[in-house]
Amino acid sequence: MLGLMQDHPLLVSSILDFAEKNHPQDEIVSKTHDGSLHRYTYKDCATRTKQLANALKDYGIGQGDRIASLAWNDYRHLELYFAVPGIGSVLHTINPRLSPDNIIFIVNDAQDRLLFIDPDFLPIVANLLSDLPSLEKIIVMGPEETVPKDFPVACTAYDSFISGASDQIEWPTFDENMASGLCYTSGTTGNPKGVLYSHRSTMLHTIGSCTVDSLAFSNADVLLPVVPMFHANAWGMPYAAALTGAKLVFPHRNMDAHSLCEMIKDEGVSFACGVPTIWNNLVHHIEENNLSFEKLQRIGIGGSAPSLKLLEYFEKNMGLSVFHGWGMTETSPLGGSGCLKAKDESLSIDERLQLKIKQGRSVFMVERQILDEDDQPITWDGKTPGRLMVRGPWVAKSYFNQEDKNILDSGWFDTGDVATIDPDGYLKIVDRSKDLIKSGGEWISSVDMENIVLNLPEIMEAAVIAVPDKKWDERPMLIVVKHDNVDITADQIRTHLADHFSKWQIPETIEFTDELPHTATGKVHKLVLREKYVE
Repeated sequence: MLGLMQDHPLLVSSILDFAEKNHPQDEIVSKTHDGSLHRYTYKDCATRTKQLANALKDYGIGQGDRIASLAWNDYRHLELYFAVPGIGSVLHTINPRLSPDNIIFIVNDAQDRLLFIDPDFLPIVANLLSDLPSLEKIIVMGPEETVPKDFPVACTAYDSFISGASDQIEWPTFDENMASGLCYTSGTTGNPKGVLYSHRSTMLHTIGSCTVDSLAFSNADVLLPVVPMFHANAWGMPYAAALTGAKLVFPHRNMDAHSLCEMIKDEGVSFACGVPTIWNNLVHHIEENNLSFEKLQRIGIGGSAPSLKLLEYFEKNMGLSVFHGWGMTETSPLGGSGCLKAKDESLSIDERLQLKIKQGRSVFMVERQILDEDDQPITWDGKTPGRLMVRGPWVAKSYFNQEDKNILDSGWFDTGDVATIDPDGYLKIVDRSKDLIKSGGEWISSVDMENIVLNLPEIMEAAVIAVPDKKWDERPMLIVVKHDNVDITADQIRTHLADHFSKWQIPETIEFTDELPHTATGKVHKLVLREKYVE
């Protein structure tokens, strides 16, 4: 027997409709290409988004067509987030930090017809256009004067493209399983892989991220997504903000510590979200300038594991609540929530931080399990590590243009992480499976060692990789970046490690370097380190 309830497809356009009707005067603030501030409301956003949608239709864009963006976080990019999927097309957000070869690959793989581009990134594509035959037109997301006059492909300014288009539209209705967005992995091994989000997956992810035990967004929030809109839909924050009517603050390219602190203070930001590198830089700026923020309440950290030192600074020194989540492009990306259970809120701050440094508990609709070497489920004892597997309605089942290749194992997606889960459901990533070090038959976690090293105030970044060893098969090698104008020796680092690791686990080789290589998503690029140091 079927239920007797109305059947409405879950479509991204409904979020914008809801924001326009229920949060029309709530504000969206953006830094712009010239550094000035742009302010408007969700109602204004909806009006311009409808113009953009009609302009795309007038141009001939139809359902299933891929539209690319190569842009910073700002109000025009937000309009693309709603207009493109709203008409049944697919928004392909491109990471400008990818290599030229990777950009060529993903644009051709996606067969993008239009490219919406920030003026900053025009030089990136200028020399690639001959290798991008599917691109018909480039729309520059800046003032008229930023449009190049002699580009090999037709260019127009964004506002010129939408001017004259009607601001009235009846959003089309279609199957909620139709694609809405396309985001490629960073391609650290082989070519990037396309993750194709659907309207259904995006809507469920948005609703899931707003629950209290998840990201807990509300209309009272002022949100600063420092995480880029070209990286897994900025962790879903633009959609969640519109759903709740939270004030949005976009930094554009201005992600240096001074600019972020200025925006946090001037706009009354309550929740800011980004990768650990951003927050490490922010902490030094705050300390140097003795800053404080009246309205800031929460800091969201993801993308890679933060140090305990960073969490301690925010919680102990600034009185903020740190949210440490886990996810990946293939999980849309929310896969775990750093919210503590009620019984754990009464623990001491140090005990709470030991839980918050983990990757959090499951969010509803994303299931987890860890498997042993025989592919058998491991009991959640918080001690025994295994392969982390996930499944849920916003987890990928195959990659774009690789639909014939099954990436699931008995319905579960293998994340590539090795993890433990404790009886309360707190996940701890032990390592990436390819980054674990096996020395003399025993495992060493590179993540644990990096986090301990990062607790040293002299160390800014650290990476541990495996190097071949004739006697032990592999040994850990530590590569560190010091803060400017500080001194620390390899022996001092080893002494610090000796308080946390057995003698046999401590690396013989510690290398000091000026900087570490990073992937397009801001993680330390260990493949590059292996190629450099293993040789």
